[in-house]
Amino acid sequence: MQFDPIPDVRDGLTRKERIVLYVLHETQKERRGHNVPTAMLWGRVCEHFWISPEELTQMLARLGARK
Repeated sequence: MQFDPIPDVRDGLTRKERIVLYVLHETQKERRGHNVPTAMLWGRVCEHFWISPEELTQMLARLGARK
């Protein structure tokens, strides 16, 4: 499955970024608000599309989801 790399006009997020944020949110809810380890997030995101661990880390930094 190919995702369009062009950001959405509504919020500036790409399809991949939207999926990462959704998976992060759902995992945080499961963990009752606790931090989500990047390795856990990576595994769950890879169920939707392939992304390297480094690429995921860079995306999280861009999105501000990393401390």
